Amino acid sequence: MILVVQLNVWYFKNNNNSIHKRGGKIVANLNEKKGMLIDVQPIKSKQEINELIEALGMSQNGLRDQLLFKLGVSTGLRCGDLVALKVAQVKGKSSFKIREGKTKKERTVYLNNLMADIADYIETLPVDAIYLFPSRKGGSHITTTQAYRIIAKAGDMIGNHSIGTHTMRKTFGYTYYQATKDVATLMEIFNHSSQKTTLRYIGITEEAIGDSIKAISFF
Repeated sequence: MILVVQLNVWYFKNNNNSIHKRGGKIVANLNEKKGMLIDVQPIKSKQEINELIEALGMSQNGLRDQLLFKLGVSTGLRCGDLVALKVAQVKGKSSFKIREGKTKKERTVYLNNLMADIADYIETLPVDAIYLFPSRKGGSHITTTQAYRIIAKAGDMIGNHSIGTHTMRKTFGYTYYQATKDVATLMEIFNHSSQKTTLRYIGITEEAIGDSIKAISFF
């Protein structure tokens, strides 16, 4: 079975937790009996965010996994841009500019709340490390598939099975919108074509519909 979804990102989760991208779309291909459909959602409570961070810290590479997630939910960067970050881009910096891999547009990323976490983590890396999240297999960085497995495993540990790499970006968007109600700026950050697209991406449209229906007395 093959599933392709562009906006509301879905994954199939199998024994290998494998996902694939093709032509900018998320593509999952696996045996129906072994797969499970995952509707990736933002995490909407700080308690659950902190529970996931705690679960990530239980792994062999706990500091790395926690920082990966914290960067994702604090910046809204796509996973492909996160895993490719270099030490020199973030070391000792409160902000930096990045040209996003998908859109090729430049944006400023702010790290004020993460500078201490980044400094502590970098101290654990080899002094000649190039990538912030280096691969053990050579001079490159971890892959987006590895990042997915890391985050999905932690999600399973806390009983949330709708977590994937897009959870980080969606959680950033949901949290930013709830704090500011500024969908116009969020749309610019995400490089979306419309505010409606942005609201749907972070789950606000569906949530608003549900809330409005629940508020009505029909008889």
